[in-house]
Amino acid sequence: MGGATLNALMLGALALLLVSAGIEDARTREIANWKNAAIALLAPIWWWSIGVHLWPDLAILVGVAAFVFALFWVAFHFGWMGGGDVKMIGALALWFPLQGLLWMLIVMSLLGGALTLLLLVERAVRRKTSEIEVPYGVAIAIAALISLPEPFLNQFL
Repeated sequence: MGGATLNALMLGALALLLVSAGIEDARTREIANWKNAAIALLAPIWWWSIGVHLWPDLAILVGVAAFVFALFWVAFHFGWMGGGDVKMIGALALWFPLQGLLWMLIVMSLLGGALTLLLLVERAVRRKTSEIEVPYGVAIAIAALISLPEPFLNQFL
């Protein structure tokens, strides 16, 4: 199997996992652990297919992913974010170089804020008093799909 074919298969598998996780989070406000594990466990195949060198590239990728996971774990610890969302962000951090990861996190934040505002407006219109539970996995999945290094969909990255 050639490099381009493997790259396309890996990106396709990631895209399917992201869409599935986003839909699941929108419906149930949870993301299955197996989906986050699959995203993380497919990353080494992705690294191999794109020719990531063990030193320093792989060390940087894993180090940044660990830092991002720890940073968002703090948000989980204080109840600002769900555990599945944090695991998904940490797993996705394994797929992106630093610049792509920063872009994904910015887009994720903007989409998450817009989604939160939309849910607040919906709560006000329906005159609900309950707290809203934001399906942040939707914002994470869409941001990752937008940020994927996929030349057909993202020609301007």
